[in-house]
Amino acid sequence: MLGFYGVSASEMIRFGAYVVLGLALPGLLLIRALYRGTRTLPEEMALGLALGYAIEALTYIAGRAAGAPLLVVAWPIGTYVLFLAVPRLRRHWGGGSRPRTPMWWSWSMALIVAYLTVWGAVNFFRTHSPTWPGLAASYIDMPFHLALIGELKHHVPPTVPMVAGEPLSYHWFVYAHFAAASWITGIEPLMLLFRLAMLPMMAALFILLGMIGRRVIGSWIGAIAAVAGIVFMAAPKLYVGLNVGLFAWRGVQSWTSPTVTFGALLFAPVILLLTDLLEPRRQDIANLLSSRAGGPARWTPGPVIPPAGRTASHWFLLVLFLVTIIGAKATLLPMLTAGLTMVAVVEGVRRRRPPWPVLAILAVTAACLLYAQFVLFGGARQGMMIDPFDLVRKTWAGLTAREAAAAPWTAVLGVTLLYLLCWVVTWCGILGLLSRPRLLLRPTVALMLGMGAAALGVVLLLGHPHLSQLYFFEACYPYLMIVSIYGFTVVTRRAHVSPRAMTYAAGAGVGTAYLIHALCRVETPFTGDRTDTVLYVPYLVLVAVVLLAALVLNVRGPRLRAWALTLCMLVATGMPAAWYIRVASIASPAPAPTTQPAAARVVPDGILEAGRWLRAHSRPDELVATNAHCLWDYENPCDSRHFWVAALAERHVLVEGWTYTARNFSRWQPLGPQVQNLPFWDGERFRLNEAVFSAPSADSVQRLRDRYGVRWLFADERHTAPDSKIGAFAELRFRSGDYAVYQVPDASGADQPG
Repeated sequence: MLGFYGVSASEMIRFGAYVVLGLALPGLLLIRALYRGTRTLPEEMALGLALGYAIEALTYIAGRAAGAPLLVVAWPIGTYVLFLAVPRLRRHWGGGSRPRTPMWWSWSMALIVAYLTVWGAVNFFRTHSPTWPGLAASYIDMPFHLALIGELKHHVPPTVPMVAGEPLSYHWFVYAHFAAASWITGIEPLMLLFRLAMLPMMAALFILLGMIGRRVIGSWIGAIAAVAGIVFMAAPKLYVGLNVGLFAWRGVQSWTSPTVTFGALLFAPVILLLTDLLEPRRQDIANLLSSRAGGPARWTPGPVIPPAGRTASHWFLLVLFLVTIIGAKATLLPMLTAGLTMVAVVEGVRRRRPPWPVLAILAVTAACLLYAQFVLFGGARQGMMIDPFDLVRKTWAGLTAREAAAAPWTAVLGVTLLYLLCWVVTWCGILGLLSRPRLLLRPTVALMLGMGAAALGVVLLLGHPHLSQLYFFEACYPYLMIVSIYGFTVVTRRAHVSPRAMTYAAGAGVGTAYLIHALCRVETPFTGDRTDTVLYVPYLVLVAVVLLAALVLNVRGPRLRAWALTLCMLVATGMPAAWYIRVASIASPAPAPTTQPAAARVVPDGILEAGRWLRAHSRPDELVATNAHCLWDYENPCDSRHFWVAALAERHVLVEGWTYTARNFSRWQPLGPQVQNLPFWDGERFRLNEAVFSAPSADSVQRLRDRYGVRWLFADERHTAPDSKIGAFAELRFRSGDYAVYQVPDASGADQPG
């Protein structure tokens, strides 16, 4: 697959060797030494890879700050030396005995990883070329990610490369990984971002989610069902047409948002460690024994924390992963804080004394959250504000093709209820735990339910110009799916439901979704003279069908069996939506400028060659000025999401695209212009920058050089006069297609060394 989409054999070999020898193997050795327990070999490898990413990010940041980025290789080399030199550690090369993975489990996980690979190829590789002009059609955020990789290759602490001097208030640890991988392997950041780096992350992530599922559910079958649900389940989409709001969340596997996948991968070991720290070790043994029968183990309350001698290394690993999450995806921390608060309340009420170990974990998590918000991100809110029902109003606007601000309160209430109904449908398996209410008191169950409840509250309470409040939800939904499958296994086991009956019920749910979709045929965006209440018809039909099925099943058999089969039918209605959302809608180009920067007719020529020339002939600390600020063909009003100069040249730009800066987000108001259409805040800097390209003179070039330290001009000649005199005041060094690169002379008139 990689070869078909332009990755050379040399790049595959170098990257594969780097992942195995530089991340997975040293991480695996450390996991065997620090994290005691019973695990399969794939689980150890996935844990080792996650630990490798975490240590690499922290090590690279220190090395890059010291001016020696290749010092990052010291940690795998040091690990090998340590485990060869210390006799007590040598045994970890063999790993000892470990449980055998069932063959069907191995094949199931292999098929899921294969699906993710094909999904990535069909929906990302096919539409994201690493060469120009196909590169120009990439998802709008891809040059932003590429620019941050270039920034981390050359600067720590990083700043915003598209607007010189602006602090970077973003989750940037994943770009440290990309930068380290590029330094070690010599592979272009573009190829790492567009083809290679996300694949091992996704494979390890889903193995770890399966491991967590097996710990919580106590069953191999339940665990694989949970992993499949994470990949293939979504809220039921019963409309024809537009995919918006209720149904638009992405999975934890994301090519277009590396921070999501990287953060999810580092968060999974945190949840795994918490299952060990919050529940007794003997429960692990009971789960493994019961899993041979295919059913979940009973949970009985025990000590909240295992014996102290077995927890010191667990605490170390937990703190290490939490510290890394600060810069990997800090939106995970408030959800974890909410989940731990739920555990503390449940344990405190049940035991009638403060659960000090849980409170200690909560304190560490809260400290990481505060550090992330007020130190690493400088208190920036990045456009996030308290704006209740912002998502609901925008969903209504997408469904009806009207202005979100015009949504009446009746529509807000109706769409909110619809949103809650979709959550109930997707996670209705949790209701199965009501057949054994004591299971709701399990610390891991309380943790995951607390995270999910907090995510729902945040999504409905907060607002963001680009709906980024959904990232809080994406952090939690894999764990809600695990609890949902846990509830399914409990109720179906108690009701003695056969696999055949469950298959029939799931098939009925899928068929119901398709029939409602076809027979009701409510098209969105909804237009015409009909009332908006037609939007609710498909979901009212779904509720009616499910209630009728529950009544019939209850009449024909025991109530518990009817309950189990009804839940199975209901949740299966989300499977067609998952297919549509994860495949069909992503594969189809969406309207510009939300996902694609411009039509092919306005894509300029030569920017890739000009950017690469500038990278090769300038120093990382030299500043560039450009007249490229707006997305191609979106210049009135200007959509300031133009990041290609900083991305391809790997250099700081005086002013390029400013949309995603903290200062720009701080100026946005819900009823004002879109955040990407706000003008640049420093009028004097912008005026001086534009003067060099629109009316060049010796004075304008000198002021830009003396005041800001600009040493290069990167000119989009489509926006300069045909008789532009830039070359009279700066030396033309390179021209390609629509772009020209000029070098600004120093104060004495001599050229800077190229």
